[in-house]
Amino acid sequence: MFWHGSWDHVLASMQWIFMIYFVAINLTYLLLNYVSAYQIVRYMREYRANYLPPGLRDYQPPVSIVLPAHNEEKSVVASVHSLLKTDYPLFEIVVVNDGSSDGTRAALIEAFGLVKVPEAYRARLHTEEVKGVYASARYPRVRMVDKAKGGKSDAINAGINCVRYPLFCVVDADCILQPESLSRVVRPFLEDGRVVASGGVVRVLNGCTVNNGMLSKVGLPNQWLPSFQVIEYLRAFLFGRMGWSPMNALLIISGAFGVFYKERVIAIGGYRGDTVGEDMDLVVRLHRNLREEKRDYRIVFVPDPVCWTEVPTDVTSLGHQRVRWQRGLAESLWSNIGLMFSRRGGTAGWVAFPFMLVFEFLGPLIEVVGYVSMIVLALAGLVPLQAFLIFLAAAVGMGMLLSVNAMLLEELSFGLYARPSQQLRLFAVAVLENFGYRQMNSCWRFYGTLLWLLGLRKHRRWGPIRRDASWQHNLDENDTMPIDTPAEGSVHP
Repeated sequence: MFWHGSWDHVLASMQWIFMIYFVAINLTYLLLNYVSAYQIVRYMREYRANYLPPGLRDYQPPVSIVLPAHNEEKSVVASVHSLLKTDYPLFEIVVVNDGSSDGTRAALIEAFGLVKVPEAYRARLHTEEVKGVYASARYPRVRMVDKAKGGKSDAINAGINCVRYPLFCVVDADCILQPESLSRVVRPFLEDGRVVASGGVVRVLNGCTVNNGMLSKVGLPNQWLPSFQVIEYLRAFLFGRMGWSPMNALLIISGAFGVFYKERVIAIGGYRGDTVGEDMDLVVRLHRNLREEKRDYRIVFVPDPVCWTEVPTDVTSLGHQRVRWQRGLAESLWSNIGLMFSRRGGTAGWVAFPFMLVFEFLGPLIEVVGYVSMIVLALAGLVPLQAFLIFLAAAVGMGMLLSVNAMLLEELSFGLYARPSQQLRLFAVAVLENFGYRQMNSCWRFYGTLLWLLGLRKHRRWGPIRRDASWQHNLDENDTMPIDTPAEGSVHP
């Protein structure tokens, strides 16, 4: 009788723990959703109509675009052509070939007429061996750093060593920028001298059409797996990151599209090569370092600049990516644990960091254990049907509400998926992703957390992601005319 009573008590406690957790995490996300909605409406009212008067555009600070590439033969040329069409007064493109084993290097040399030049390379950040720097007479904005393989962090550090301008923008080699995206993501640096980093929105490129490096048609993927990721990206960027930005508590700027003040990044040692989450790690270290130095700073997110990226279309590649992301999250949090609840931690250390630790790091463990436990107990008849249904409502129903809210927020603000058929499909995806996809994602993150906890750190520096580049059409190098650049020594104010 004693054991029976104790077991009932344990079951009741488990039910309440899982219930409270799922309700707490979804209510927190819902709160971030409302903060984001207010900020996006405010942003649309102030900035959407026009970025800057034409006469003031030339006063934008020069920017160096760093594009790390490893085995990106299929997409890197289209990405560079897209960047060349950026509507910005003064910029350069530094492609870093990180020991590619395919035709990435040859494709760049052929497409842009690159030749090796005796350029001085100042190694302010330590990297693997740099074999040479290449430049183009036809495309004076484009240079290539050819180096031994060292991973994405190492490649970006090599690019930072080579750039000429005070701001640098990191863009993935499988990404396409809209012409005005760079101007909009740099705007916070013009408006507020405290800004040290700025990030923009990343959207799913699968299903879109790119002609000669320019996005010509916005579409949705035909496959379910990338379609689920469309909603996932909307949820992560439009209210996940937008919600933290006004509090100066943004801990992640996507490695696919972010602008940083070069000297501040060099001051903290650049990107760390011993983590797979180099983008989050850098931002968290910036927070920690600047707060320790008692500096007044801002790290911001801008919802309008759009960077389009190809997402995985097969389960294996997606699983590898999500396991790597979770391990990167764990490494970033653990190595910067001193920020949490520190005297000078601010909102980043007292709110955002604990949130990431409890809901993002420990969350997959609790979610997977919760799902498995409740299903097993319900099948065994040890949990009342009413309690099980309430659990499903909290776990699945609230998640569905968040996904639909993210979709509605996108349509009410930016409206990139304007056709009724696209909106109907998005709604269907927002509902269906809660039945299988999100649970599968939790399992991958659970596995990534276990790998980190067990100390199994044999991670791949560049993850095995299959890409088909099916979005490319009519790539013609003659379509992108070289843009004259000022002399190397000139810098706009």
